[in-house]
Amino acid sequence: MAEIIQRDGTWAFDGTTVRITPGLHRSVPLFRQTYGEIAVPLEAVASIVFEPERKRGRLRMRLREGADPLLQATGGRLPDTADPYRLTVDIDRTGVAEYVAEEIRHALLLEQIPKEPAKAYLLPGPPVPVSVRSSDGTVSFDGAQVRIDWSDTSDRVKRATGPRIINVGDLVQVEWLPNSGYEDGFLRFVTRETVFSKLPPEKDPYALDLWGSARRDLLTALVATAVTARLPHPSSRTGIEHADRDRLAASVPPPADHHDILLRRLRELGELHRDGVLTDEEFAMTKAVVLRGF
Repeated sequence: MAEIIQRDGTWAFDGTTVRITPGLHRSVPLFRQTYGEIAVPLEAVASIVFEPERKRGRLRMRLREGADPLLQATGGRLPDTADPYRLTVDIDRTGVAEYVAEEIRHALLLEQIPKEPAKAYLLPGPPVPVSVRSSDGTVSFDGAQVRIDWSDTSDRVKRATGPRIINVGDLVQVEWLPNSGYEDGFLRFVTRETVFSKLPPEKDPYALDLWGSARRDLLTALVATAVTARLPHPSSRTGIEHADRDRLAASVPPPADHHDILLRRLRELGELHRDGVLTDEEFAMTKAVVLRGF
């Protein structure tokens, strides 16, 4: 057993699994504490390095592309401090960190773990049900359906449409961008009907606009990951690629459906306008955005 215990967390390797447990110190980000322990099978690991610095060092583990739904959902956008595959190491534990890294590298070589992308997720992601309260509303996922309940501060268009319920089978992908504290983020659920929607997150009834506490809004990545883990793996999609536009192009509705979706969206906007939910200005702006998107 190779193990290193730090304030930031504990990494333990038993020859087949790297078990990552977040620390309990208040300096450990809420996201990592909430995500909890992660058991990384050796076959999911691509490489590991120890990066020494003057006062502290870092253990960094890189996973094989496509092995982890968390990395797939967040697309490398997690802040460094929230990255569970990064461990801050005190200078007096440098030797232990180098030993742990060497043991994992030796096992990778011995087991001849491939470095090419995985063809299936090798980690399960967070358990369900999972629910997160964000600045724009509460998003929940039970393994089969996503539900969004808007907050009192959500845009009037969103509140007027009521709770949004999306079956996982209707989803094409999940898009996530964190709230940095300087720029808003979003969590968007892309379906066949909304694949070309260009509504901004604050008005999109399939998206949460993340503008409040960056620390708490980061937890929406839990839902993004849980949903991503239950969508078809990227390697099984038509044309296996990483560019979003190509993945979305594989899901374009037939022209007749495309036209019906546009008419239905415009009718919904017209009803909201007639009921006084949307002002003339809001209606004109939202209608223009919808038409551009289609």
